[in-house]
Amino acid sequence: MRKQGTFFALLLILLFLTACGGEMIPPPPEEPDVSPAETPETPPEREEEPEKAPEDPGEAALQALLKGMTLEEKAGQLFFVRVPAENALEDIMTYHLGGYLLFGRDTQDKTANDLIQTIASWQAEAVEHDTGVPLLIGVDEEGGSVVRVSSNPHLRSKKFSSPGKLWEEGLDALIRETREKAILLRNLGFNVNLAPVADVSTNPSDFIYDRTTGKGAEEAADYVSRVMETQSYNNLGSVLKHFPGYGNNRDTHTGVTVDDRPIETFLEQDFLPFQAGIAVEETVWPSGELRRLRPAVLVSHNIVSCMDPELPASLSPEVHRILREDLGFDGVVMTDDLAMDAVKAYAADGNIAVMSIQAGNDLVVTTDYRTQIPRVIQAVKDGALEESVIDAACLRVLRWKLELGLLELTEEGTLVSAVLP
Repeated sequence: MRKQGTFFALLLILLFLTACGGEMIPPPPEEPDVSPAETPETPPEREEEPEKAPEDPGEAALQALLKGMTLEEKAGQLFFVRVPAENALEDIMTYHLGGYLLFGRDTQDKTANDLIQTIASWQAEAVEHDTGVPLLIGVDEEGGSVVRVSSNPHLRSKKFSSPGKLWEEGLDALIRETREKAILLRNLGFNVNLAPVADVSTNPSDFIYDRTTGKGAEEAADYVSRVMETQSYNNLGSVLKHFPGYGNNRDTHTGVTVDDRPIETFLEQDFLPFQAGIAVEETVWPSGELRRLRPAVLVSHNIVSCMDPELPASLSPEVHRILREDLGFDGVVMTDDLAMDAVKAYAADGNIAVMSIQAGNDLVVTTDYRTQIPRVIQAVKDGALEESVIDAACLRVLRWKLELGLLELTEEGTLVSAVLP
């Protein structure tokens, strides 16, 4: 009986080992003979991870500056507004404005000293009595038909030439006049020129034609690069406009315009000058240092059907996604003037600025800031607009101001105004 029991036991073990399709399961490996002295008392230490690169001190200072700002101050920084006819000085502190944009009425008949003193008073108000953050002071000085400064003979004996004329005169003329323009604007107190025009137009009947080189995409891209490089070298901020490309559309100052061109046209033509301008990020300055001075990009009010058939580009999240993700732009994005007729139909509830920030804009260009800034603040309080969206936009605006030299980093790692002595 004992032998028979042993036989059945062996048979059961054999059946178990030949389970799973009859394959023999190998016995477990023998444990190594480790003496007590060789057994570690604690588990082996993990390899140390490489140290992270130290945070950029400028970026850390920007984050600290942002953290110390109130919601009202952050919202105000997102508005690059037309200078009001009255109370321009008082409104800087009341609304914590990001900047003033000057038009013809603001420069007409002014002497250079008039402008210098006026702009300096605005900067003093922002720095000494408000946030301590200097203002963006901008102007449209494209040359040709759009000349807010050189149209005044007190400021220049003749108007700056149009892009088309400068292109025909050659590279030397283009660089020479762009340099003169940048120096003049900087000396008057401007720090941003809403130029160059990056639109492609070859048809003289197009609305935008006279403001372009009048040539193809490659020539327009070369023009934009040269202007960007020269303005950056002279510490003047540039604004590429009018994304995603104006084409042959009519004037959006007077109504809605729909662009039905296919996406291929934009990919092969209209995007090229914007990409060229975006790529100009590092310039050797007169001091010899290599500095990055990103442009801003201004978005048009055209409805571009292949991107968003419902909304003007300036209010379209999809157009802004294309600019950010497909073109890789990480700088400041601004609206065209929200007072223009092309966007009035989309502001039935009056919250046009809220809508533009939700779409992805960092700077709101408008005349109606006294109404729009409180609406943005209220939208955050009501939960209709995330404060994190305001923070991200404000950080990009502050970063641009640092790059423009309006703010400077101290040895202690804080930011101070570089505008006033």
